Amino acid sequence: MDNLRFVLFVLFAYLSYELWLAWQEDYGPKPPIAVVAGQSPTGATAKPNPLGTQTQAVTNASAVAGDALKEGQRITVATDVMKVEIDANGGDIREIDLNAYPKEKVKPDDPVRLLSDEPQQLFVSQSGFISDGGGVPNHHSVWKAAQTDYKLGNGQEELRVPLTWTNDKGITVTKTYVFKKGSYLIEMEQQVDNQSPAVWQGRQYTQLQRKQPEKKTGSAFSASSADRAYIGGVLHTPENKYEKITFDNMKDKDLSQDGKNGWVAMIQHYFMAAWIPPAQEELHFYTKSLDDQHYVIGAMEPTTEVAQGQTTVFKSRLYAGPKLQRVLEDIKPSVEGAPLLDLQLTEDFGKLTIFAQPVFWLIEQFYKIFNNWGWGIVFATIVIKALFYKLSESSYRSMANMRKLQPKLTALKEVHGADKQAFNQAMMDLYRKEKVNPLGGCLPIIVQMPVFIALYWVLSEAVELRQAPFIFWIQDLSARDPYFILPLIYGVSMFIQQQLNPQPQDPIQAQVMKWFPIMFTFFFAFFPSGLVLYWVVNNILSIIQQAYITKQVEGRSALFVRGGTTGPGTGGGSA
Repeated sequence: MDNLRFVLFVLFAYLSYELWLAWQEDYGPKPPIAVVAGQSPTGATAKPNPLGTQTQAVTNASAVAGDALKEGQRITVATDVMKVEIDANGGDIREIDLNAYPKEKVKPDDPVRLLSDEPQQLFVSQSGFISDGGGVPNHHSVWKAAQTDYKLGNGQEELRVPLTWTNDKGITVTKTYVFKKGSYLIEMEQQVDNQSPAVWQGRQYTQLQRKQPEKKTGSAFSASSADRAYIGGVLHTPENKYEKITFDNMKDKDLSQDGKNGWVAMIQHYFMAAWIPPAQEELHFYTKSLDDQHYVIGAMEPTTEVAQGQTTVFKSRLYAGPKLQRVLEDIKPSVEGAPLLDLQLTEDFGKLTIFAQPVFWLIEQFYKIFNNWGWGIVFATIVIKALFYKLSESSYRSMANMRKLQPKLTALKEVHGADKQAFNQAMMDLYRKEKVNPLGGCLPIIVQMPVFIALYWVLSEAVELRQAPFIFWIQDLSARDPYFILPLIYGVSMFIQQQLNPQPQDPIQAQVMKWFPIMFTFFFAFFPSGLVLYWVVNNILSIIQQAYITKQVEGRSALFVRGGTTGPGTGGGSA
């Protein structure tokens, strides 16, 4: 039992260390961005261009790496939740700032920039048409805007931003972006007015282009945690839900897949951009590697004909914002009866989602009551502890019984000396005689490990908890405790717990175990304070429960001894 408990503690320590490294990798200080060869220190070089939006067989167009992403007139759009810049060259959405999400809590006026056409952080949204016969606008065409500034006014629920493209054959296309109050969902309408002497044919496409971020290096656990910290493409269809298309996948092979009711996205920590084409249409999904640095993922709709003198409107939707689970769940398909979009899958809790989702749901229920994610964690911890109360009771009772046997185990060790085999055999005989389960005390550690890791992923991935305050000095549950108070409390609580546990018979193990509170205090000093809060509350509840059970067991033992030595029939007293 000692060996197993020691191994579990070492494993727990290793996981804590690896999680700490992963957290440091994702949220620790970042190295300065190196200046790219050929780029001036001010970054005033030409920006790379996504020429080539689909495979050669589909588009009959080639990718030309190194061309500039041309800039034209900028149209600025301001809503209550975002600031957007649209470029007349291509009609692209080039920049999106998320007003409610500052980069740093201490700088509330510096919002996260989700989309950007800066060379080092290139991430833009594009759309257009393709046609074998030409005469269609794409994301290289020049559009005209009636004005350059739009703002969603007080009491206004919707803001429409139209761009117009025409040619000399009588084709007019009006691309209108529709913004709504309080929403990160942008609707796009492309109206084709055919006043030419022929039938117009075209296929609408929507795509996202992104420069691959610099790869990070880290520990072995960091490699597996890349799924949690995933940055890259996603393709979702009802048949293949939430399929990650990494930049390396795009580099190795262009994706070419057909299906209905799907969407494509580029996601990252906390935030995402996703194009949601119309439901029930046969779509063509594609990726393209432009120059082994810039990648495109998109969806193309079927060929549509617009007769002479007729008008047709093509629609699609772009979600660009935080990965809020309940908001994403509420985004419905464009056609009634179509499969659910499942956009909430982008808030990826990793391989332990089966534990993380219920943990998040439980925290969320208490958040609704207290309007504080910290209290949500506290009361969720109490509920989790209550759910495992009987299991913990059995384990703590087993440990109390083990602790009661410590004097006898010490005596056995003295009898058998260095003969470990004889000592182990005598120890197991004693366990059988006293009906003690030597493995019972390990259950709390085993049970809590998946919850611990699941909560780590919840805190690192759930944007709802990003920069969320608790009380007093804890003003960001997703960041470390600035004064290390919670980690110190955790270390003290771990030390107290160790005093309640039976001590290992192996002196080396006993010495190592004494260092664990200090070691875990160091690890937890750099963990998100929300995770440390969970463990502090859990440890305090465990100490109370374990102390109560230990007192019960030792109390009954004392009564039994007194009854056996002084009670009736023992010669130690009279009736």
